Amino acid sequence: MAKTIPSLVRATANSGIVRSSPDWDAVLGPGWTSRIMDVAVSDRQHVKQGRSVIRWAVSDSLTVFLKRHFDLPRLTGYLARLFPRLTWSPGLREWENLRWAKAAGLPVPRPVAAGEFRGTGGKLRSFLAVEELTGMLALHEAIPEAAGLLSPGEFTKWKRGLIAELARLCRELHRRRAFHRDLYLCHFFVSEIDLSRVPENWSGRVAMIDFHRLGKFPLTWPLQQGKDLAQLLFSSTDVRGVMPRDRVRFWKLYGRGHWGRVTRPPSWLRRYVRMKAARYGRHNAKHDLAVPRKD
Repeated sequence: MAKTIPSLVRATANSGIVRSSPDWDAVLGPGWTSRIMDVAVSDRQHVKQGRSVIRWAVSDSLTVFLKRHFDLPRLTGYLARLFPRLTWSPGLREWENLRWAKAAGLPVPRPVAAGEFRGTGGKLRSFLAVEELTGMLALHEAIPEAAGLLSPGEFTKWKRGLIAELARLCRELHRRRAFHRDLYLCHFFVSEIDLSRVPENWSGRVAMIDFHRLGKFPLTWPLQQGKDLAQLLFSSTDVRGVMPRDRVRFWKLYGRGHWGRVTRPPSWLRRYVRMKAARYGRHNAKHDLAVPRKD
């Protein structure tokens, strides 16, 4: 869904919209917008269907993941020309989504630049630069590593704190009728220094990434809620260190935040989540896909 662009956004007629932070502008210098779509870096490069993601060490103090979309739908490009003060591209949408999440108290990486470029004939391209979560590791990798570094008792205590924070983050997102729509373990990050110790307080120590699909659904929110939770359930399968009792604990902590004294979500939601998670598993098995990982 397109969003209105605040007046502070730099725009040039109907040719495009760019947002950036002062440190990004200072490092890249004048005219960087004409070069950004041509940056060639192979570090952790992922290319798929007209888009790419690369890790880019812009300077000694700034490393980003640069997401670029080179060939967006022509219809979207024409709409961007007709309604230039709305966001139409994935890059600008995720910029806005990350700023919304930050304002809502969710720990997310800092977006440092974003933009969309509109050409003739409906041509539309976009980009987003997000600061790297330096020294942090995705949960699907962090949990097995912590299991190997901590004693069994410490690891159990470690997971309890982590699960409580995961449940809190999901509650904070969902109670606003906002849904990640890509809520896999690989999109939660923890600090590497927390893998060999049990933090006294997990609040603020788990970060979330990839908000390009974030959406609000005032009417169909129960279905979106179920899909988010099913993605999280599905992505926890086959992760070493995740036990059935960990999932039960998550359900109880998540449910308390939504239904007061009730310690488990409604039965219909539990059934729906299990059904969707099983469907994700069958789909991935059919297409020989791995559990979704960070791009």
